[in-house]
Amino acid sequence: MPTPAQEDSTAARSAQHGAENDAATAATRAEDRSGYFAVLVFPLLIIAGGLAGFFFSDTISQAAPAVNPMLGVVMLTMGLTLRPVDFGLVIKRPVPVLLGVVAQYVIMPLVALGIVTLLDLPPLIAAGVILVGCAPGGTASNVVSYLARGDVALSVTMTSISTLLAPLLTPLLTLWLAGQYMPLDGGSMALTIVNVVLLPVLAGIVIRMLLPRITEALLPVLPWLSVLAISVIVAIVVSGSAETIISAGLLVLVAVILHNVAGMALGYGAAALFRLPVPSRRTTAIEVGMQNSGLAAGLAAQYMDPLSALPGAVFSVWHNVSGALFATLCRSIDKRKTAAEARTGAEAAAA
Repeated sequence: MPTPAQEDSTAARSAQHGAENDAATAATRAEDRSGYFAVLVFPLLIIAGGLAGFFFSDTISQAAPAVNPMLGVVMLTMGLTLRPVDFGLVIKRPVPVLLGVVAQYVIMPLVALGIVTLLDLPPLIAAGVILVGCAPGGTASNVVSYLARGDVALSVTMTSISTLLAPLLTPLLTLWLAGQYMPLDGGSMALTIVNVVLLPVLAGIVIRMLLPRITEALLPVLPWLSVLAISVIVAIVVSGSAETIISAGLLVLVAVILHNVAGMALGYGAAALFRLPVPSRRTTAIEVGMQNSGLAAGLAAQYMDPLSALPGAVFSVWHNVSGALFATLCRSIDKRKTAAEARTGAEAAAA
């Protein structure tokens, strides 16, 4: 029989444990609120950039040479969030990583081709939609994967691998699928991706290895720096096609929504086909459906036509909105499942 002192000690430990659980729950809720705030505010900032580009097109269009440096800033911030250990998942769990990356560069380009054919899009817009489909995974996908209770480690690895493959696969696929709509310089496009994507990402990884404490302190600021840079890119891109947005904007929006939703659905289906766990299925859906549309918009503005950059600009807004909606749906499903399990457990205990 426990002594009063032992009972007091047990009660104290229980109270401490409960307090720690409450603190952890509060911290998780705060982080969730912060994540939702970021995902919902990001589109608003990007919309603000688009509106600025539309209404002040004459002034902002003069900043066109700043697109590539801004893309470099976005990719540098991504590199600063990565560590060499993030790539270890390729060895530990090669199937989901390989499936996600293959789906990224197979599903999205082919869906883009199907959509431009189905909607009979004008050549300049068609080329831009296909370029979005050939882009690597979006940097916001990691936050959305966390909010959707997906596999965040898998999300980071998928995004990283697809980004590192972008200098080869993005121009190759774009040249193959969009070359029928306009002449393209795949070699120059590949070199640009190396300069504005690959090198900044690698530089970010090296900086984090050399200056870990400084980088850790900057991590909370990096998503905002990234989205501000994307907003500037969108403003510049929109300013170059302001005259055609009114006539083509709705058509581009329809194409972008179909592209994104189909990519997420097919990505989830592919993961389910390989019997991956539900968190991995969610992550695969997010990684496949969310593109680095800022990169696509910048490349389109440089190598295609200002109108070709419009799908990338619209995608930058929409995929954050759809990502937040998908995360909300996933969490709602989990909540209902937990409630159902609790009722079942209570009924079993009562019986």
